[in-house]
Amino acid sequence: MGISKFSLVLALTSALGLSAHAASSEELTVATFVPPQHHTNTVMFAWFAEELEARSGGDLTMQLFPAGQLGAGPVQQYKRAVEGVADITFGITAYTPALFPKTMLAIPPGASGNSAEATQRILAVFDEHLADEYEDVKVIALSTAAGIGIAATQDMSTLDGMQGAKVVPYAAMTTPIIEAMGAVPVQMPVSEMYTGLSTGTIDGAYATYNNMTPPWNFWDVATHFVENVPVQHAVIFVVMNRERYEGLSDEHRAIIDELAGEAASLKLAESFDAADARSLQMMLDTEGKNYEMVTVSDEERARMDAAVAEGMAAIFADYAERGIDNAQEIYEAINR
Repeated sequence: MGISKFSLVLALTSALGLSAHAASSEELTVATFVPPQHHTNTVMFAWFAEELEARSGGDLTMQLFPAGQLGAGPVQQYKRAVEGVADITFGITAYTPALFPKTMLAIPPGASGNSAEATQRILAVFDEHLADEYEDVKVIALSTAAGIGIAATQDMSTLDGMQGAKVVPYAAMTTPIIEAMGAVPVQMPVSEMYTGLSTGTIDGAYATYNNMTPPWNFWDVATHFVENVPVQHAVIFVVMNRERYEGLSDEHRAIIDELAGEAASLKLAESFDAADARSLQMMLDTEGKNYEMVTVSDEERARMDAAVAEGMAAIFADYAERGIDNAQEIYEAINR
């Protein structure tokens, strides 16, 4: 073969090789409604991006679209994944409770005191009790943000102190628990709670330590942060469009499978627990703020737990009326 023909064949072969490589490269779009600096983006999704690229040799990557760039607000996040508006989305089950009635049973107080504990309990029962709620997607992660306290403008460390107080629960489903404690449930998104506390529209809200410090800054308007309350949880999902997942190569699907489930869920939990730890330290180190940290006594906590049990009975009855007769069984399995 002449040099010119050999060079032509080599060039064509190289071009075809590069084309095949390019065809196998994939970039996944990820939509979140939180700002770029939010810890879910800087911890969980930063880790996810690094792992995708490292394990695939750069052939599988992701592009993050934070702050609602692919659709404003948190309410439609699951729908955006199902419809392929983004390949992967991050959302909160409580915004679309009708889609996740069984998953929502991880929200009320139970045996978990932080995000990592709650995440492990959810994963332990997922296949048996929750998987059918996610048949339209590929689940990447399920975790929680643990509401470990109440940010308030009055002392709510006793049931007497909660009587008649307007309190925002972590989700509407826990309304019977708030009522059993003697408070008045008020539904309000976290973005409005600062103003609600400052104007007296609400007297308190279930919160994390992270809500007290920047960027939420509840410590500017709350006079108390009440600890040792029955912990409520916001259940958080990261899900992938199923057709997009199934359309990936075997190699790329295997990488997603390795990262999804326990690894991604616990990384998400880590981001929430670590953010709380940083904020708690900030609260302890910062002077000049006009609030008091108050701890519920063991005696009062027992009274609150009894109120939780009363509220849960009402929640189970509501589930039964909606045709879910094993709600108590699922709740107890989550909190075993």
